[in-house]
Amino acid sequence: MLDQSTRTAILRLAEAGHGSRAIARALGVSRGAVKKVLRRKSCDVPRLERPSRVFPHLDEVVDLYGRCKGNLVRVHEELVVSGVAISYQALTAFCRRHGIGKPPPFPVGRYHFAPGEEMQHDTSPHDVRLGGVVRRVQTASLVLCYSRLLFFQCYPNFTRFQCKVFLTDALSYRQGACARCMIDNTHVVVLKGTGASMVPVPEMAAFAERFGFAFAAHEVGDANRSARVEGPFDHIENNFLAGREFTDWDHLNREALAWCDKVNATRKRHLHASPRELFAAEQPRLKPLPIWVPEVYALHQRIVDAEGYVTVHTNRYSVPFALIGRRMEVRETKNRIDVYDGPRCVASHVKVLDPCDAWITNPDHRPPRGFGRTAQPTPSEEQAILAAAPEISSYVVALKKRAGGRGTLVLRRLLRIVRDYPRAPLLEAIRLAEEYGLFDLERVERMVLRHVAHDYFLLSSDQAPIDRDADNEDDDDPENTR
Repeated sequence: MLDQSTRTAILRLAEAGHGSRAIARALGVSRGAVKKVLRRKSCDVPRLERPSRVFPHLDEVVDLYGRCKGNLVRVHEELVVSGVAISYQALTAFCRRHGIGKPPPFPVGRYHFAPGEEMQHDTSPHDVRLGGVVRRVQTASLVLCYSRLLFFQCYPNFTRFQCKVFLTDALSYRQGACARCMIDNTHVVVLKGTGASMVPVPEMAAFAERFGFAFAAHEVGDANRSARVEGPFDHIENNFLAGREFTDWDHLNREALAWCDKVNATRKRHLHASPRELFAAEQPRLKPLPIWVPEVYALHQRIVDAEGYVTVHTNRYSVPFALIGRRMEVRETKNRIDVYDGPRCVASHVKVLDPCDAWITNPDHRPPRGFGRTAQPTPSEEQAILAAAPEISSYVVALKKRAGGRGTLVLRRLLRIVRDYPRAPLLEAIRLAEEYGLFDLERVERMVLRHVAHDYFLLSSDQAPIDRDADNEDDDDPENTR
């Protein structure tokens, strides 16, 4: 099809008196095309009106589009059921040509920002190979609108605590803040409302006040308003993350910071300067940081369990065992878990970012080996034996080991032997029993008896001797039998 400029040339040459053959030869087109233009006598390019099978059903398509809530797949299914034989691609092309469900394109605007006027913050999910595994991470970014200075970090999730940690790092990276921080109506910052009527969460409003800026939200659907921060996400995904692998979260965020330094020092053709060069002019207009920037932390109340640990995000961190059962104040910072007992920090651990049921133990928090075992009291029988005959203490220890348990029964029998027999025969019998490893107390008692002198059983002089034969005769007398 001839374009408009060629058609204009054909008409001008015809007005100059040239024939169709000469015009066709001069412009390199066919004589038929020249004759068609001359018959139309217009340089406008005619529109191609191709017949469409969908056009007779235009009203039905419009009606189905409303009833199917804008789902063209359902519209196509209903048309096929009603007997309209068209493809899904033909339906979508027809809807595009006739503006069904597709609003006309609207020209984007341009926003001009003075130095230090606005910074934009947003997050975007990305797939990252971390520790040999591809996993979804949340990339948080902050861009200065005037200089385009970029700062971003990656997190396993993005909560209000993570937002404050990120903004603190980002503002410390720039050593200042703009007067306004534009966000996209995220629930992390927004309490209620959208756009100009947005009300931030009091916690986040107080955080912004500390650094001298205020949160603002763009209107719903006006993504162009936050284009300064939306644009770099594509660059991050297709440049920084492309082909890179990271060992852990620290490695990922260190590489992200180094990449930011490199990109910020690169000259941008549309800016005619690098972001670092423009930032040099913007930095004096930023709100300076306070002289003291406190570390951001999330506060948890935990009771030390029976094993001496507190749990934060399924990970367990050890606490001194003496605090078991006590309520502790746990402060979760960017990289650490600090446990406070009142005003004193009693434990501090490196934070595990992923909730993976990890156990983090400080050996100093565990009781020493053998601590807590109550010493068994010495049995009263053993105390009595050692008080009466301390020379046989080693035999008593060996006898208890051989008897098992506390050895109460054997100690009672040995105590009776110690009390019933004289010292010298007893010590001699025990010495021999210990020498030969004899712990049968019945045999030990017989050994004691063999060493007893014959006069041990003599009666005193004022008692008459016993006539054992008379006793035997009395026993045989039936009258004595009762």
